Amino acid sequence: MTASAQFKRTPLAMALLGILHLEPMHPYAIQRRIKEWGKDKVVNVGQRAGLYKTIARLQEAGLVAVRETGRDQQYPERTVYEITEAGRAACATWLADMVAVPRNEFPEFPAALSFLMLLGPDGAREELTRRADTLQSILTEMGEDAVQAASMHLPRVVMLEDEYLRAMTEAELRWVRSVIADLVAGTLTWSWESLAPHQETSPATGS
Repeated sequence: MTASAQFKRTPLAMALLGILHLEPMHPYAIQRRIKEWGKDKVVNVGQRAGLYKTIARLQEAGLVAVRETGRDQQYPERTVYEITEAGRAACATWLADMVAVPRNEFPEFPAALSFLMLLGPDGAREELTRRADTLQSILTEMGEDAVQAASMHLPRVVMLEDEYLRAMTEAELRWVRSVIADLVAGTLTWSWESLAPHQETSPATGS
């Protein structure tokens, strides 16, 4: 099996190949481009060390290669990378699979919900209310971003991730508010006594 076939893809690796698909670039410029395009909402480029590590892995796998290394008076030595033909093929394959096949990405919130009972009904209501307030603030900001994008007449295809994130946030906020309403009404409640008989019961098997 080739190094490229063994490469474990990540959103950051896919984004790096996507950026280099357009033109050769050095890591700092890649990071800046991702942020300028607002892709840092869906790809974690906050830590430059992670960016360099991913580029090194892509180079080792033969998916990117060094185009040139240069230095000028303003900046230290910078290495410009370019995508290889293997990288273009991998990028196309990754994109097709990531778009078509849903995957369980193990986000924090569902994991926390699986142990929500530990907070108790009152604690759960309080923390979910905090989350709802935060989600509403995020939606307000997303709405402002959408208005700005519309004023720039950007093609819809380059803003699809924003559209998706807004739809998912709206859906989550509706669900969180419905759970809060059930907690307030008392239709969702529990106690340690009510949970005790179920401590050794698997929801999936009932045993």
